[in-house]
Parts: sequence; C-alpha cells; structure tokens
Amino acid sequence: MTYFVGLDVSVRETAVCVIDELGKVICERKVPTEPDDIAVLLTSIGGDYVRVGIEAGPLSQWLVNGLSEANLPVICVETRHMKALLKAQQINKSDRNDARGIAQMMRVGLFKTVHVKTLAAQEQRMLLTSRKLLQRKLLDIESDMRGTLRNFGLKVGVVSTQNYEARIRELVDSFPRLAAIVDPLLTVRQVMRQQLATLHKMLLNMVRDDPVWVRSRYRSPSTI
Repeated sequence: MTYFVGLDVSVRETAVCVIDELGKVICERKVPTEPDDIAVLLTSIGGDYVRVGIEAGPLSQWLVNGLSEANLPVICVETRHMKALLKAQQINKSDRNDARGIAQMMRVGLFKTVHVKTLAAQEQRMLLTSRKLLQRKLLDIESDMRGTLRNFGLKVGVVSTQNYEARIRELVDSFPRLAAIVDPLLTVRQVMRQQLATLHKMLLNMVRDDPVWVRSRYRSPSTI
C-alpha cells in the first residue's frame, strides 16, 4: 500500500494524518512535536510512503531534517499557498482537519515546495544574525549616551572606538550622579564588545575555509 501523510505542527503536539492512494484515512493521531515520535508512528503503520507534507514554519527545518534522516520522503510546502487550498475546501479550522487537508494535497500533488536549509546553513545564518544583533545594540547604547549627555552640554565629539569609554568618563567626571548612571552602560558596552569580537572571530574562521571566499580572495583584480 502507498500512503500520503499530512503534518499540522504546533509547538507541543503535531497532528498526523495518513491516507492511502484513494484518499481513505488510515490513521489520525497527535504525537509530541519531535522527529523521532513522528517517525516511530509512521514506521509502526508500515506501508510505502510517497510524500509526507509539512508547512513551512519555525520548526519545519528541524523536523524536515530529522524526518529525512529517518528515510521518510518529507516535503516542506509553502504556507500561504496551502492555506488558500485548505480554505477553498471549506474545512473547519482545526489541527485534525488541517493535517487531513495537507495529506490530501500530498496525494493529488497540489502544493508548492519550499527549500529547506541544511543544519550547517542554519548555523551560519544564526552566527551572522547574532553578530549583527550585537553590533546594532552596541551602536544603540553608544548613540543613546551621546544624545543623553548632550542634554547636559557634554559633547562627546569625534572619538575612536578605543577611546570612547575614556571620553565618556572624562565628561561625567564632575557630575557624580551622571557618572553613576553611565557606569553600568559602559560596563555593558565593554562586555558586548568582547562578545562581538568573539562572534567576529568565529565568522572569520568560518569564511576562511569557505571555498567561495577562497576563490574570490585569490581571483585576479582584472576579473573582479
């Protein structure tokens, strides 16, 4: 027997619907949202799975990779397209009905596939976004101190990153209350700079071994 599967994912539980090639429901059940639990359920049913459909979402990359490792033919589908198809069927909104609708779409082939990044690509993306986040927050702290001190006639002016803290402390030296306020901010800034340097070093180590970066680095200027 050939089966098609629809998965409606939530944070804690996933509604699973298995149908055969004629659209008959073979199994409907909720399991914990874990790749192993879903794989165990599908394996226990047996049969030949043609497509296992899951909508794109925050957990879809993790689940797709986990189910693929279990040798299941999982497909990640575009959410808005699938939502429009389910709405056209006039199905009452529920996890069970959504899973059943996704399974039927897998059977008839009405879906748009979404590319799923590898775990390595996800790690690289997290590194880039985390580094950018620290850069942005660090700039926010520095800009806020500049603007706040200007209200007291204290002008930071043009100063290097290395001399920024010394300049701030110099300006508030005669203002004990201001000094007490900016001290925690300067401490946080120092910690953020140290951690930003750590992430930046990780980024440099990552691109140093990247074949695309290596090719561009050694490419002659005339070909760039």
